[in-house]
This record gives sequence, structure tokens and C-alpha cells, in this order.
Amino acid sequence: MEDFKCLGRQFVLQPTIEYVKCPTCGNEIEIWSDEFKAKCQNCKKEAFKEEASLCIEWCKYAKECVGEERYEEYKKNNK
Repeated sequence: MEDFKCLGRQFVLQPTIEYVKCPTCGNEIEIWSDEFKAKCQNCKKEAFKEEASLCIEWCKYAKECVGEERYEEYKKNNK
């Protein structure tokens, strides 16, 4: 794992704000780069990212890469 360079790690360890359009009311919704869904402040419906899942979802090194605490927190919040 020492020589392993993860390209997606920064999106989990240092999340950035992104924006998605609510499919129900069209409102702009803030969503963090390490999240798949967010609740619209206007209509209270959930909106989901359309892009591919984060590597934390499928990579066998995810827990080692981002740390066990962050990994478990992510899994708990993104069921």
C-alpha cells in the first residue's frame, strides 16, 4: 500500500462543494464531493449525483486509504 497512489482519495479526505439541480423543483442543491445524495432545502426531496460512484464504494484498499474512522462514517452516512 505504501507505493499505491490513489487518484480519488482527495475527494474523500478533502471534500469540495458541488452543485446539482433538484429533479423535483429545479432548485440548486449543495452536495459534497464525498456524498451521493443531498436534500433540497426548497422541497425537501432527495437529489442524487448522476456520476459514477466514489472509489470508496468499490476499492479493496478504501479502508486503508482513507482510514477506518472516515471509511465507517462514510458507509454509515451513504446507505
